[in-house]
Amino acid sequence: MSTPDADGLLAEQLLRLTRRVHRIQKRHLEQCGLGITPAQSRLLRTLVHYSSPPRMADLAERLEVVPRAVTTLVDGLEASGQARRVPDPTNRRVIRIELTDAGRRALRELRSARRAAAEDILAPLSGEQREMLAGLLSALIDGAPHAEARGC
Repeated sequence: MSTPDADGLLAEQLLRLTRRVHRIQKRHLEQCGLGITPAQSRLLRTLVHYSSPPRMADLAERLEVVPRAVTTLVDGLEASGQARRVPDPTNRRVIRIELTDAGRRALRELRSARRAAAEDILAPLSGEQREMLAGLLSALIDGAPHAEARGC
């Protein structure tokens, strides 16, 4: 059973790791020279998961942010030519967001940068430790124990 002090230390370690992940990802994004923020990167990655261009409200819900935040992100991506607003074919009041070819190219570069950032972060861990960490993180993210995490 963990103590409140141990839980507090663990929470602090998780926060420090999160900050480190963001710093490393930001550095790799800057090295790509795409001029994309981590938040814009996340929006581009989210757009790929839709079979047709989503509405702004759909993106806000999926990203768990307020719609205004999505508007700002889309403005930046649209200005750089990586996404565009398109009218909904069935309801002219609805605007949808789609990736452009430049956005797809940016995604390929972003994937490469994310892999490099992940390798930087995970370099100290063995393959077995990485598998264990993946199971533990899945358990924390999903909020329920997974078979991989139970044995730890």
